[in-house]
Amino acid sequence: MLELGGVIILGILAQWFAWKLKIPAILPLLLIGLLVGPISAEFLSEDGTKWIEPVWNGEEGLFGGKNLYYFVSLSISIILFEGGLTLKFKEIKNVGPLVITKLITLGSLVTFFGAGIAAHYIFNLSWEISFLFSALIIVTGPTVITPILRNIPLRKDISAILKWEGILIDPIGALVAVLVFEFISVGAGGEYTKTALIEFGKIVLFGSTFGFTFAHALNFAINKQWIPHYLLNVFALASVLGVFVLSDSFSHESGLLAVVIMGMVLGNSKSKYLKDLLYFKESLSILLISILFILLSANINFEDLMLIYKWETLALFAVVVFIIRPIGVLLSTYKSALTFKEKMFISWVGPRGIVAAGIASLFGLTLVFKGIVDAEYITPLVFMIVMGTVLLNATTARLFAKITGVFLKNSNGILIVGASEVSQLIGIYLKNNNRHVVLIDSNQTNIAKAKSLGIEALMTDIYSDSLEDNIELNDIGFLMALTASADINKYAIHKFKNHFGENGAFRLVTEEEKNDPTKNPKEGLFSHTDDFALLTRTAQDYPIINEVLIIDKPHYNKLIEQTIINKNTIPLFLKDKKGALTIISSFSKNIDNNHAEFTLVYLGKPINTEEKPIKE
Repeated sequence: MLELGGVIILGILAQWFAWKLKIPAILPLLLIGLLVGPISAEFLSEDGTKWIEPVWNGEEGLFGGKNLYYFVSLSISIILFEGGLTLKFKEIKNVGPLVITKLITLGSLVTFFGAGIAAHYIFNLSWEISFLFSALIIVTGPTVITPILRNIPLRKDISAILKWEGILIDPIGALVAVLVFEFISVGAGGEYTKTALIEFGKIVLFGSTFGFTFAHALNFAINKQWIPHYLLNVFALASVLGVFVLSDSFSHESGLLAVVIMGMVLGNSKSKYLKDLLYFKESLSILLISILFILLSANINFEDLMLIYKWETLALFAVVVFIIRPIGVLLSTYKSALTFKEKMFISWVGPRGIVAAGIASLFGLTLVFKGIVDAEYITPLVFMIVMGTVLLNATTARLFAKITGVFLKNSNGILIVGASEVSQLIGIYLKNNNRHVVLIDSNQTNIAKAKSLGIEALMTDIYSDSLEDNIELNDIGFLMALTASADINKYAIHKFKNHFGENGAFRLVTEEEKNDPTKNPKEGLFSHTDDFALLTRTAQDYPIINEVLIIDKPHYNKLIEQTIINKNTIPLFLKDKKGALTIISSFSKNIDNNHAEFTLVYLGKPINTEEKPIKE
């Protein structure tokens, strides 16, 4: 009881520390597991026992016999299913399909064959175990990449490549690892007979069939509303576990393949309930991961660690990270628009994560039980690659970004909260003036309209934490809250000011602030008389963004006064002669006299005939 409760508490604390320190959760989880497992047994316990013993040793332990193996199997099945749900094939088109496709195909092949050959000749492992090792380390993952890149301002396309490589290669790499494992399992230790190949074919057949069939069946039942909403998540969970067990009963070890395919099929369906499933599976995966990786690392014996306590381990790590990964990236990005320095940065960032560690432990346990030669090396070697790459990238990624010159010195991107017609007009103008602009809204119609106009838009809830995890927004430095709700605008400023508004965070004034100039807030946008109702009315009557050249400071002040008097004109930005834009604040109307040739950008009815309107 105490040990089980301790594992859960330590796991959640590790997740919290990871969030607080902005590091991948797998790192503290594995370190805690090693501490309460092999390290405590060897150095801290007087009687030489582990503080937490995952497997029953005759006197203590959380799981008896093969029960740990069964728990790991079921947990991994849920984690892989959740990974499959995130794989949406159509989204590859949005992030440079050629580079992404090559990274998850050609890059994976380079890692598979390169790391397999390296493991065989450096560690003298059998070819079967060598290629199982290489298949397991193909996988990167968004759960480890996101915390590393979250605070590194990068160009949007670089962040997108790394993000989508992690998302897409997760289930694909797992699929390759599962197939290699099945091939080893049915091969009777390397004797690949006709019977073994038939068994391998059965695994692929049953895994694919069950995964595909039950995914469509579950999707049909959900869309027909045969399952009440309050049972939706637990029913889906039961279905995943059922498919895993059922597939395994027809063909042993086909269950993992079935749940990966089941997740992929459901993830690419058009079910309106997919978001609910994803949210539930993500929450469940966090709990399972927290428990699982403390148990797995605690289950490692000190003797297993000593197996890799040799120079060959360092050599294998160096070859995988500094030779094979760069070769894979360089071949995958050949003739792409990326510069050499950008390619080098992508090569540097390749941390392995949760799926690799989890499946390695599962396969290691299974193959050791079967007596496969060299199987005892799988878990410690993969754990070494996982911890080594996470530590390396977590500590050096920011520095390497600066060295290679991909680090953005200025975060000039603009995040607009609210995707109304006004936001769309402003978004188009900003985009046409070479500013990275992103609109967010919980209204699907507004988001769809913004996307149809060519504006980057995300449907999200500002009360969730998912927005802060989006590494493609790392170049955002300005925040504009333009919703109809004063409470939402204030909340957006409070929550995202430090993350997205480091260069400036602004919101529309409230009705109370509008009627009382003494209450004009520092973060107020445009003019203290410009609230959401006025902006909307102006955008409907005069959907035009105008520009007028400013002669001097008095002329600027006069123009601002005109916009206040004329309710059909709203000042938005100041543009210098180089095209740089400054958001106008209602709190300050100052213009720097040291800068010449400023242009006032405003929405609405033209002030005079000398200006040039920009119709959007």
